[in-house]
Amino acid sequence: MLNRAVGLSLLALLAGNTAWAQSSTEEVISIPSQGANMVGTLSLPEGEPAPVVLLFHGFTGSRDELPIPGTDEGVFSRTARVLAEHGYASLRIDFIGSGESDGEFADTTFEGQIADGLAALEYVKADPRIAGDDIYIIGWSQGGLVATAVAGRSDVPDAVALWAAVADPLGTFTGLLGEDAIKAGLSTGDTPMTVPLAWGGETALKQGYFEQLSTVDPRAEIASYDGPVFVAQGSADVVVRPEAADMLIDAHEGPEELWVRDMDHAFNVLTEGGSESGPATLDEMIAATIAFFDAQAD
Repeated sequence: MLNRAVGLSLLALLAGNTAWAQSSTEEVISIPSQGANMVGTLSLPEGEPAPVVLLFHGFTGSRDELPIPGTDEGVFSRTARVLAEHGYASLRIDFIGSGESDGEFADTTFEGQIADGLAALEYVKADPRIAGDDIYIIGWSQGGLVATAVAGRSDVPDAVALWAAVADPLGTFTGLLGEDAIKAGLSTGDTPMTVPLAWGGETALKQGYFEQLSTVDPRAEIASYDGPVFVAQGSADVVVRPEAADMLIDAHEGPEELWVRDMDHAFNVLTEGGSESGPATLDEMIAATIAFFDAQAD
């Protein structure tokens, strides 16, 4: 039954079936978090208060996420649109220090982003335009790490989707930044250290970030959550290795689905069809995620 639902959803997405579509509105909102102003985009379908999905972006990302070539959307703004077409509200946030939110990215820590995620959770629980007892989470990459902790520490979400989620922070970021950078970062104090990014460019981080690579454990966090978990992983992902999905599935006890495709860390939006860019694999994953969420409401 679940596979059939995924297929039907995917056909609607790819064929543009307007029978699924609902009108929606978006507004930019502010949420207090960590003594600062956190910015988010709230998407609301028309009609009665809808179930809501929190969207947590990845390392150095922002709330619309990676731009998809050939479209005017990012990975998360597209996800929000499709969620609305299927009757889900959504809130995508810029963690403090990212995007349009207050603060500097160099001050980012896992615990800080987890606090932001919990603040977003409290917001959607209280907004009367949202069905605050029907809450779901999607977290991508480092945002998946945040999602494990928000779910495990609150036990509120009806289901959680982990897209290429970080399961082993120290191993993942040692692979991305290098062992020498990790060691150096542990002695920088409050002075930002510049680190190159594997996908180009650079960023700056302080000692607190490097320390939490060893103190925050997504596997222990998701083990504290017994609700349904959807884990999506790419077999061609070299940023978060495919074994991360198995780590999360093994740690979690409760309903779960492992969804694996031949995709990279960005769900092939930059490489779909070889030299062509496109969102086909992303759309398939969004459809599978929505079908998983729908199944929890049945």
